[in-house]
Amino acid sequence: MEVLRLLLLALALAAVVALPVLIALVVCADEIADRLTCGYVEWRDRRREQRLIARLDQAVDADQVASRTDLDALDRVDRRPLEQIAADLRCLRRDRGGGTGPAVVWHSGGLDAYDGRLRLACQALGIPEHLGELAGIDRQIERVRIEAELDAAGLRLPAARPGQTERHP
Repeated sequence: MEVLRLLLLALALAAVVALPVLIALVVCADEIADRLTCGYVEWRDRRREQRLIARLDQAVDADQVASRTDLDALDRVDRRPLEQIAADLRCLRRDRGGGTGPAVVWHSGGLDAYDGRLRLACQALGIPEHLGELAGIDRQIERVRIEAELDAAGLRLPAARPGQTERHP
C-alpha cells in the first residue's frame, strides 16, 4: 500500500510539472507546426539549390574556363572593367544597323568599334576570337559565334535589330 501511495505521489508530481508544458504545446501548436513546415521548406530549397549548382558544375567545365583566362591580365591597372566593356557592347549593338550613303561610313565605324569591344570581352574571358583575320560574311559569322560564346559565359547582349526580341536570363 505504501508503494502505491508513493507511485501516485510521483505521478501527481509529474502531472504538475508536465501540465504547463502540455498547455504550452496546445496554445502554440500552430506556431510549432509553422516552424516545422518552414524548416522543411528551407531544407528542401537548399537541397534543390545544391542539386542545381551540381548540375551547373557538370555543364560548365570551370577548370577549362579558368585555364583560358589570363589572370595576370585581370590585375592590370589599365584594364577596362568587364562591366564597362559589356555596357559598351550593349550600346553599340543597339545602334548597329544597316545604312546607305553617308550612313555606311558610320555603320563601318560602328562595327569596328563593336568588334573592338568584342575582342576586349574575349580577352577578359579567355575566349579565342579571329575577327581581325576575317572579312565579309566570314567576319559576320565569327561575330555571331563570339556573341554566342559570350552569352554562354554569362555576358548577355540585347537584340541587334528593333524587330528582334531581347533575351532575358
